[in-house]
Amino acid sequence: MYIKNICLLLLCIITLASCEKYLEKDPLDKLTSDQAFSNESNLQLYVNGFYTMLPNANQIYQSELMSDITVRKEVYPYLLTGFTPQSAIIQQAAPWTWTNLRNINYFIENNKNAGIPAATKAHYTGIARLFRAYFYYNAVRTYGDVPWYGKTLGVDDPDLYKPRDSRALVMDSVLADLDYAVANIRDTKDATSSQVTRSVALAYKSRICLFEASFRKYHNLFPTTTAKWFGEAASAADILIKGGKYTLQKTTNSDIDYRTLFTSENPVASEVILATVYNNTLRKWHGSNLWYNSLTAGDRLGLNKRFVNSYLNLNGTRYTDQAGYATQEFQQEVKNRDKRLKQTVRTPEYKRTDGTQSLPDFIVTTTGYHILKFSLDDKYFDTRTEAYNSLPIIRYGEVLLNYAEAKAELGPLSIADWNQTIGALRSRAGITNTAMPTSADAYLTANFYPGITDAVLLEVRRERAVELAAEGFRYDDLLRWKLGDNLLKPFDGIYVPAKGQILDISDNGSSGAGDIAFVDVLPPVAQRVAGVTYVVLDNTSFKLSNGSSGNLQWLSNIVRVWDQKRYLYPLPPNEIIQNPKLVQNPNW
Repeated sequence: MYIKNICLLLLCIITLASCEKYLEKDPLDKLTSDQAFSNESNLQLYVNGFYTMLPNANQIYQSELMSDITVRKEVYPYLLTGFTPQSAIIQQAAPWTWTNLRNINYFIENNKNAGIPAATKAHYTGIARLFRAYFYYNAVRTYGDVPWYGKTLGVDDPDLYKPRDSRALVMDSVLADLDYAVANIRDTKDATSSQVTRSVALAYKSRICLFEASFRKYHNLFPTTTAKWFGEAASAADILIKGGKYTLQKTTNSDIDYRTLFTSENPVASEVILATVYNNTLRKWHGSNLWYNSLTAGDRLGLNKRFVNSYLNLNGTRYTDQAGYATQEFQQEVKNRDKRLKQTVRTPEYKRTDGTQSLPDFIVTTTGYHILKFSLDDKYFDTRTEAYNSLPIIRYGEVLLNYAEAKAELGPLSIADWNQTIGALRSRAGITNTAMPTSADAYLTANFYPGITDAVLLEVRRERAVELAAEGFRYDDLLRWKLGDNLLKPFDGIYVPAKGQILDISDNGSSGAGDIAFVDVLPPVAQRVAGVTYVVLDNTSFKLSNGSSGNLQWLSNIVRVWDQKRYLYPLPPNEIIQNPKLVQNPNW
């Protein structure tokens, strides 16, 4: 179960993981090629090294920093006017490194020992090819056209300095790798959710093909091919769904079912297909609690008001269809809503393990929608990097969403497909009426999806945003739907009726512990109500939308920009200097 925990130590005997360029060193150090590929144990040892390409917990819970549904402490640098290809963030967000690819290709080329059964070799080659598809998916998603290397290169290979290959060629090669992985990786379910299986390959195929299909559709890129890619996404998801190995985590308690996926030490194997696994006994920890509950250690990440409005009521009706929704106070707006809301952010219902009510902390949150989704309930962890909850990398809920979206894009989505996907997710969230809608939600069109008027597709997108909130999908969704302009919308928070008014966010009917008031200056100590937190607005970076009342507004004084070129990152300039055949992305 914990073989990945030691794979790096063991892999150093086999590969040189420190190689930064594609050609610098052979991937083998101490073992010869014959030894490295001599038996199944060594094959597994080698491919275990590829798992380091997957996100760890820190990368997952910090993954929604650039989004139209979350707010952080700063404007993301990519959205600032001063961002250039020379900016340091390029090396952080878009590194042009090929070490992993070379190690993968070396394995594929050398996994040919005649003494190992063909099916065994094909299984491990399938894993390698899945990771190659994953590598290139990330590269194309970041840069667009990239050089395709399906082999290891020698120092004199002319392909070393070749130009970028077309996106069409690269993604067709990715699809071939995914198909090989699906056809050859073993189909045994992994109860630890830590190993690559055929189900993992199918799930990734559904994700990657959906991204490529919608990117091509909404960017008008190879338009005659979009149906093929939507079909591939739907087919992969359908095979996994019909395989019956996974189901939604659903017990008799819809108040906790959803969040259990993100707070359990052992992955919820019924739904989680692949996870990054943590363990308290082994002292394998991460810092989700500290990051989400600290002013200095975290990013003050929270949801925004415009997105919170999109959560349905428990009876399945739209919250934004009711009169006065925009001016409801926090303690009222969170009642009788889709239960994923209170399992994603702190509401008056939330209590820690010691039984104390734990409300939004305005020392941390700038919007009032304080995320708790990835945090353990014990306050002990709020000041330490000792959280041990395992986090999903890919799960059945996403596969259902991938299937529903692909089918809706191919159109029309059948009632049966709706019920097994969107309807099932809503039922798990406690929503009582999960029927397919018959009218388009004008709020979603106006605030998130301009130009989309199809009622079902709008609801599929609503569901995707709610189900996957803060898990790192939203920016990629905006990229593929060509909705980068959404990133320029206000960072808005809870509604405040008036400055100085004490808001009963504790929902106990009186002013006191846990309640909040927004002021221009702190009142004298003698005039303060005991237990109330007074938050000072500077009326520049932190203010109310109407001056003396309205929604909290954060960083509206900072100019943000988005233009066509930002759908792809620029290539690092030093790479173009080394290889003049690499042409920079347009307008960078």
